[in-house]
Amino acid sequence: MFLLLPFDSLVVNLLGISITVLFTLLLVFIIVPAIFGVSFGIRKVYMKTLLKIFQWATLRIERGAKEKNHPLYKPYINGIIAKEPTSLEEEIKEIRRSGSGKALDTPEFELSDVFYFCRKGIETIMDDEVTKRFSAEELESWNLLSRTNYNFQYISLRLTVLWGLGVLIRYCFLLPLRIALAFTGISLLVTGTTVVGYLPNGRCKEFLSRHVHLMCYRICVRALTAIITYHDRENRPRNGGICVANHTSPIDVIILASDGYYAMVGQIHGGLMGVIQRAMVKACPHVWFERSEVKDRHLVAKRLTEHVQDKSKLPILIFPEGTCINNTSVMMFKKGSFEIGATVYPVAIKYDPQFGDAFWNSSKYGMVTYLLRMMTSWAIVCSVWYLPPMTRQPEEDAVHFANRVKSAIARQGGLVDLLWDGGLKREKVKDAFKEEQQKLYSKMIVGNHEDRSRS
Repeated sequence: MFLLLPFDSLVVNLLGISITVLFTLLLVFIIVPAIFGVSFGIRKVYMKTLLKIFQWATLRIERGAKEKNHPLYKPYINGIIAKEPTSLEEEIKEIRRSGSGKALDTPEFELSDVFYFCRKGIETIMDDEVTKRFSAEELESWNLLSRTNYNFQYISLRLTVLWGLGVLIRYCFLLPLRIALAFTGISLLVTGTTVVGYLPNGRCKEFLSRHVHLMCYRICVRALTAIITYHDRENRPRNGGICVANHTSPIDVIILASDGYYAMVGQIHGGLMGVIQRAMVKACPHVWFERSEVKDRHLVAKRLTEHVQDKSKLPILIFPEGTCINNTSVMMFKKGSFEIGATVYPVAIKYDPQFGDAFWNSSKYGMVTYLLRMMTSWAIVCSVWYLPPMTRQPEEDAVHFANRVKSAIARQGGLVDLLWDGGLKREKVKDAFKEEQQKLYSKMIVGNHEDRSRS
């Protein structure tokens, strides 16, 4: 037994040295650069290396597929049915012309009109442009994480070994490192904001609060190996305004807050999230609501209005879609944040799914499972565009203003601009949408009949 003591002592010493070296590397290469907002470029080199590996793997897959006579990969296209943007009136006119030969001026109902609605219904079932926005975005190549095309199964031993090596790197090296960084960032955020919260209000408190928030969010960004490219930073949101952005993931907040200082808006939670919220609000005027207050639109609007009217307060960060969309489109913006008359600062966020899927499918994955998927991905790569500030026009209502901002974000981010409500993710289609088509058809029939009567 005594002969083992020197060996045990050696193991303990080696373990202690390893932990010291690890924390020293974290401090020097991650935490200190996060404090000063600098980067050594290690993540970009890592990204370029991954790209070369993905390119080699894709070429090897295509070559292996040809050798085994497997179908070659067909890039995913947005929609399996070719649709032309035509109106209800034009399509029914074409159906009548090719069928009965009667003109659209005929006021009577034609049985052939039913074919238009049948075809639209079948197209919607086969290629629903709403539901597919709530599933993971398809990839054009294999990123050694998951297979997005099941034509590609076992191709070669080298490819399988590469995938296995990637699993070891992601789960045995990157995951522990990222968990340590996330724990460090959250701990510093809670501790730092709590300490700053005891200081008297003034420039010193605001200065310290800003830098504590930025430092902690930058550490959390590094915990995801996030590689972010910010464009047009001169348009970053300013005090007294509202920052609105498209919503793909809960980490959207971290992505934006690592480059700016915002007042958050949200519901008060319990558990760890509640501890973080209570600590943050001590150092910064965030806008938190009780569960019973969230559904009170007037109370929410009043609190937001009071905040933006004080030009010394931070810009509010809001995601008007109200739910996460899969990085391919932007869905309807809720009009509430566009009714209070503040300057709106649009922000477009676009993720590169080649390195990891940032979309949170909340109906499929819980928060813990989602974060585990993020921390075991290769990296989170995204681009952020700060658009010029926009204000509501004199004759413009909140709905049209929201749609104008949404269109600008979609256009800049290369996203599909959809009018559908993201609430359809969990709710049924409202009767108003169904009645709209009925009104268009009845107006077409009755309107033509009235015009004919006048003539």
